[in-house]
Amino acid sequence: MLMKKFKIAYREIGEGCPTFIIAEAGSNHNRDILLAKKLIDAAAEAGADAIKFQLFKADKLYVPSAGSADYLKNNKNIFDIIKSMEMPYEWLPELSEYATSNNLVFLSSVFDEESADIFSKFSPAFKIASYEVTHLPLIKYVAKKNKPMIISTGLANIGEMQEALGACFQVGNKNVALLHCIAQYPANPEIANLNVIKTMKLAFDVPIGYSDHTFDPTAAPEVAVALGAKIIEKTFTLDRKMPGPDHSYSLEPLELKRMSKAIRIVEKLSDSDKAKLVAKPSSQKLSGSSVRTIFPGEEELRDFARRYIYSTKRIEKGEMFVSNNVRALRSGKAKHGLEPKFLEIILGRCASRKIMEFEPITWNEVLS
Repeated sequence: MLMKKFKIAYREIGEGCPTFIIAEAGSNHNRDILLAKKLIDAAAEAGADAIKFQLFKADKLYVPSAGSADYLKNNKNIFDIIKSMEMPYEWLPELSEYATSNNLVFLSSVFDEESADIFSKFSPAFKIASYEVTHLPLIKYVAKKNKPMIISTGLANIGEMQEALGACFQVGNKNVALLHCIAQYPANPEIANLNVIKTMKLAFDVPIGYSDHTFDPTAAPEVAVALGAKIIEKTFTLDRKMPGPDHSYSLEPLELKRMSKAIRIVEKLSDSDKAKLVAKPSSQKLSGSSVRTIFPGEEELRDFARRYIYSTKRIEKGEMFVSNNVRALRSGKAKHGLEPKFLEIILGRCASRKIMEFEPITWNEVLS
């Protein structure tokens, strides 16, 4: 039988437990460790349970020819933007200690195996970002570390959520939570579809939460908690006017504090009062449908930011596919290869033709 609750550090998560509030700093540190520490201070002051950053390397995330992301309204290649946002590994000991001294769980999304190996030394749990939900080899690799995992499911249908959970369960890791998420920045409240939380609770015997990208500090988190979300994640910054792609849609510290207080009030309501909250007209707009569909505002990112298999160096005809010449990378505007779940199948097989660096790998390139 699967567990509907588990611990991250000394905080219990799941049915009957207080809502686990994650203050998502992401890359809003702007590569300044003093700013990162100020974000930790602000998260602690706001009443969050955890502070979360993002640990990635551009060359392990996007193909170099990914191009620009239209939603950012920036003509710069996303590869270069990501390169400028990398958090140095050298910060981890200091930030981990600082977060712990502020009574916060230190978390990060990890985007590749090396980052997972390094981050594992400094945190009791892992976060998997929405765009990695189909990167089953990475999910399985992280799950093998046997630490709790929180997986965001933006852009994923129920079948893809099940595959991600299955990758964890296959290697014996059952301490997993799923977060409903809309991959739009900021997200239109009318497509929040918070009733999907109820669907996920019925479908999966794991804690369910919500990663919120709507602009309002309290509306969606309150309804999500009333519907049974046991984790709330929200991106924040010290100042929305700061430079960087994520600041503009993030909460500021006082708004994050308002959100935390609102969540604590809702979670103490009786079931009947929670039902009344959900029944309000304003809440009904947020609740929406219980069916997870991909909205027009999400379609660009589904096409742009999901992973596919590419060569990472020149491969000669008849040469074997191995872990150092193929990788699952985000495509951007480049042509797609196979989905990451097929990576284990093609490793050990041979190339049907000469393949140049960063070409998409399809079945046409794989000898049977």
